[in-house]
Amino acid sequence: MIEAIGLTSIPRKEQPPAVDNVSFEAHTGRVTALLGAPGAGKTTALRLMLELQRGRGITYFRGRPLHGIPHPAHEVGVLLGDVPGHPARSVRGHLRMLCAASGVPARRADEVLEAVGLVSLRDERLGTLSRGMDRRLGLACALLPDPHTLVLDDPARGLAVGERRWLYDMLREHAAQGGTVLCSTADPKEAARFADHVVTLDGGRVVADQRAADFARTRLRPRVVVRSPHAARLSVLLAQRARSTQRSVEVVREGGNRLCVYGTTCAEVGETAFRHGIVVHQLADEVGDMGPGAGAGAETSTAQGPQPSSAAIDAQTGPDPEPEAAAALYSGPEPGFAPPAPDSGPEPEFAPPAPGSSPEPEPPTLAPDPSPEPEAATPALDCGPEPEPSAPAPAPVPEAAPAASTTLEPPQEAPADDTPQAAPSQQPTTPRPTTVALPPPVLVRPAPTPLRPVRYEIRRAAGVATGYIVGACVLAVSALTAVLLARIGHTPQPRLLAAWPVELPLPPAALGAGLLGALAFGDEFRHPALAVDRGTVPRRLGLLTAKLFVASLTALALAVLTVGCTAEVLYLVYGSELVALPADWPALSAGWLALVTGCAWAGVLAAGVFRSTTAGLAAVVAVPLLVVPAVHKMTEGLSARGPVPFAGRLKGGLPPRWPFGGEQQLEALLRLLAQPVGGAMALSVLALLCAYAFTGLRSRVR
Repeated sequence: MIEAIGLTSIPRKEQPPAVDNVSFEAHTGRVTALLGAPGAGKTTALRLMLELQRGRGITYFRGRPLHGIPHPAHEVGVLLGDVPGHPARSVRGHLRMLCAASGVPARRADEVLEAVGLVSLRDERLGTLSRGMDRRLGLACALLPDPHTLVLDDPARGLAVGERRWLYDMLREHAAQGGTVLCSTADPKEAARFADHVVTLDGGRVVADQRAADFARTRLRPRVVVRSPHAARLSVLLAQRARSTQRSVEVVREGGNRLCVYGTTCAEVGETAFRHGIVVHQLADEVGDMGPGAGAGAETSTAQGPQPSSAAIDAQTGPDPEPEAAAALYSGPEPGFAPPAPDSGPEPEFAPPAPGSSPEPEPPTLAPDPSPEPEAATPALDCGPEPEPSAPAPAPVPEAAPAASTTLEPPQEAPADDTPQAAPSQQPTTPRPTTVALPPPVLVRPAPTPLRPVRYEIRRAAGVATGYIVGACVLAVSALTAVLLARIGHTPQPRLLAAWPVELPLPPAALGAGLLGALAFGDEFRHPALAVDRGTVPRRLGLLTAKLFVASLTALALAVLTVGCTAEVLYLVYGSELVALPADWPALSAGWLALVTGCAWAGVLAAGVFRSTTAGLAAVVAVPLLVVPAVHKMTEGLSARGPVPFAGRLKGGLPPRWPFGGEQQLEALLRLLAQPVGGAMALSVLALLCAYAFTGLRSRVR
């Protein structure tokens, strides 16, 4: 169950808040629709509920706020917009990466792919998926950790009829199995079809909170749509016929040759046009939207006759062309008048056809609809022969009666065009047959281990070709640079093997390691697949440790491969003279590995602090350009105060004897730190680590 209490967004400057004191509930076992026009505040309300946006109010998910849930992904599955995944990652690789982050077995990815029908596209890249397949993948990501609650922001936007039907069947199946579903939409007819409960927003406020049956009765109104080149004449004839029969019929002209007739049926309008020889190009039943304010008094309003339930909603056309005009011209039925139901025939007082005329004439001038509706789409709307005058009018059917929904249940067949189907029964207690199947539940969840974030980071880094391309470019540039330096001459052998010209602040291997480290957090903020339910990358110690560990392994491998590649190329081109092993190779190797690893760490931390790959790489380049000169001046000042060098004074302040010869390793470390590059890199990494910890504490306080 979801309980949203007092959700209010922070207004910008002097503008009113996008959401103002929104409170509602979404019950377990039901599909709740958050309805509103574009700009009504639906997305803002969802972001406030998920704590993605700062504001006032609180939302409880089964009695706990989201920040109080240890693993939010296990409780709430979220789909906001498109799938936030790297476009070069495969569908299966993306889900397997999220499996590692959520702590579920990797086979869960295949189970979810089979449930959403993406098994044949599991090797496709995310950037090549269509809109419908992207929606399926988004639902798969939401269902992956087997959450109890689903929060979806307009998931059917831009989908075809078949895709929408499949999506809503999945949501209803999840609710039928004991889950909670909250889904936003801008189409009131669509909300009445798939939802059990409808919460209407208008101007950032809740204007109606109703069951679907009450919503369909108060907000949606049946009407007949007519297109004719003689629309004005037909409008006059329909008004005259209504006055002669003392009927409350309203005719609204919506521009051009289109008429909307309220309080009548297709049969009556068609016979009137046929008797007066008026050509009709379109004649169809439709449901009009009375606007968000129509459902405000749903709890106290009463109906005079049978009202349209959600199952009887016809969807032959899309959104109303001018719903405001129709709602403004409607003044309500006359006292004592009961409006007919969409599937009922004419009222008894309607005059029957003239003697001798066929009850179902074939007018030669009645043009057929260019896009006829299949019979399965409107089983409750009949434009056939008129009933006998003595037949009594149908009695009002209570909303809670099961027959009101079972008699109007349409067949589960997809139409040939994009015509939406009639809505299913909206009672949550009534079982609804479905052909979709959710993935099996996760019965056993592995205990949290330190390897979970490491496994996630490895799959994230290996899932795209960016790392491999950067590594190949580094090796190629390093080999070419080493050959050119050897040809020019006057380059020390350590710099020659590292392909580090004196004119460059850092060697290509260090720059490549820094770029890969910056991508570790930069991709998280650019494609937030890991933290779509929290809006930003969670600043957890386990995730940071995993990224630093994987970045260190990558940097070490890149450093070793660079030296090996340059040595092999130099041996092939110039012989063995340039690749001889120097005498102090242990210290040189340690300094080389520490430099490349420090650049990788600086890239990871800087990208995590500044939330950008470019900022991470800039921080790596800034170390030799800005920090090294400052450290060099500082160490020169300290060394000028006495005859003993700064590294010697550091060593003198430590114990003279270390077990197992540790003083030698310590001396090498101090000598490395005393160098300007080593000290600058150590200070930069320490400063970035403190900044990352500060931003993490600040986000927790917020």
